[in-house]
Amino acid sequence: MRHIVLSAVMFVLCAGGAHAERASDPLDATIATSDVAAFFRIYDAAGGKPTAANLQAYIDQGSAGVKGFVPDRIVSAENLARAIAASPETYAEAKACAGRLGYVRERVRAAFLALEALDPAATYPQTYILIGAGNSGGTANDEALMIGLEVVCRPGAPDSAPLDVRLTHLIAHEMVHSLQRGFAGETVLSQSLTEGAAEFVAELISGRISNIHLTDWTRGREADIEQRFARDMHGKTLSAWLYNGVGTPEAPGDLGYWVGYRIVSAYYERQTDKRRALRDILNATDGPAFLKASGWRPAAKRSGL
Repeated sequence: MRHIVLSAVMFVLCAGGAHAERASDPLDATIATSDVAAFFRIYDAAGGKPTAANLQAYIDQGSAGVKGFVPDRIVSAENLARAIAASPETYAEAKACAGRLGYVRERVRAAFLALEALDPAATYPQTYILIGAGNSGGTANDEALMIGLEVVCRPGAPDSAPLDVRLTHLIAHEMVHSLQRGFAGETVLSQSLTEGAAEFVAELISGRISNIHLTDWTRGREADIEQRFARDMHGKTLSAWLYNGVGTPEAPGDLGYWVGYRIVSAYYERQTDKRRALRDILNATDGPAFLKASGWRPAAKRSGL
């Protein structure tokens, strides 16, 4: 157990984005926002219509977070310029939103302290809030948690909670990803368990899952969704279950997160040693074995009266 001296360390919502190694103490973790400021300096100088040439400096001079967001997300300065041109309202909203970070520092600090109580061996990467190409709210690697502010701030988001609340749950979710071994394979089951485990542990430390809207959007349709999932779960066609957008209340997206969460929750509730169960969840790699151990079965459809 690490000894924490509260007066000696500080969790910083910082303007600078200097790279930092993973901290062993959650109170030494930081949230860097310098990439947001750097982006909007370029954006404003270009009158809200930056070119790829303008944006190359944002990438070249960006933090470890921007560098980590380039593969599969920002991709290139050209791709980022196209995203801004295609959805100017998204970036205008992100600029207004950037000044409303509120109490995210304090909320995330509390979540990380809760994680330390559950997992004393956890370490904490730097969190980078940045601007991406409108295609990812967040991701994680060994060095960083990366949050795409323009996606979190996008108008019409299904979560009506204040920005700092939404950011806290998203950062908690990505924090868990940075600790997971992850379920092996590219099946619907393995990917859904990886995401569901992040949702479940994030709820333990922050008080809520990040995709809270799915709680309402799935109500009354649990059996239909879970039975469809059971039919598809060993396949590798992810598009019906994961990374397919928010969707609508009638046709929700990312339902694999929701089913995965329910399977992980079933596993956790079945164990008498909850701390060991948490370690199991973070270290599990065999999806079918974990599913069997969870005791999860698709909900049964109710018969008509």
